[in-house]
Amino acid sequence: MNRQSILIADDEPKILKAVASFFESRGFNAVTAENGRRALEIFDAEGPELVVLDLMLPDISGERVCRELRRRSRVPIIMLTAKAAEEDLIAGLSLGSDDYVTKPFSLKELYARAQAVLRRVESERAPRSERAASSARRSFRNGELTIDFEENAVRKNGVLLNLTPSEAGILYALAKRPGKTFTRDELITLALGGEFDGFDRAIDNHIKNLRRKIEDDTRRPVYILTAHGLGYRFGGE
Repeated sequence: MNRQSILIADDEPKILKAVASFFESRGFNAVTAENGRRALEIFDAEGPELVVLDLMLPDISGERVCRELRRRSRVPIIMLTAKAAEEDLIAGLSLGSDDYVTKPFSLKELYARAQAVLRRVESERAPRSERAASSARRSFRNGELTIDFEENAVRKNGVLLNLTPSEAGILYALAKRPGKTFTRDELITLALGGEFDGFDRAIDNHIKNLRRKIEDDTRRPVYILTAHGLGYRFGGE
């Protein structure tokens, strides 16, 4: 059985060693990078299934590394940050990460967050018979937006979109029931998993990123609509 691989990028040797050893003991193949440039090199060479990324790297910032990874891949990214203020965490999620863990952190908590993110990815890849979807493929606005649940692919005007696992999970939850308003807590449960214990406003940042990718005008969205005071609903027909 192939071992899942995880890339850990942090400039603190003790953290690198501790996280790598912990994940290795649980069956992962862990590779480490002490700076952003090395992280990108290893990512291209190894193609890990998960990235744990410190935001404060010595050469290339973690934010820049995250943006670069998002241009290349949908790989799940968990950010490590010493900044615990809500606005800092929101800024991190807006870059395209799937989750965050604040320093100092528990190795067990980080592992639980990693497992939750990987389960979301696995559920998106599950066979159609294992999904709660009424059809494998749906098309909206005369084919402008298509969602293939079986192939885990979203296209806008025929162009494949690069969605993160969290963005895809939110879109799938909304699109399977057009017109239904979902609260933030419901979207957290459906799209991010019951293990997610971050603030509910994290959903707003994933929605913002998702709108940038699927809407022609983010100020006048037609697919992901805000139900003020309630949550969000899908407006595609």
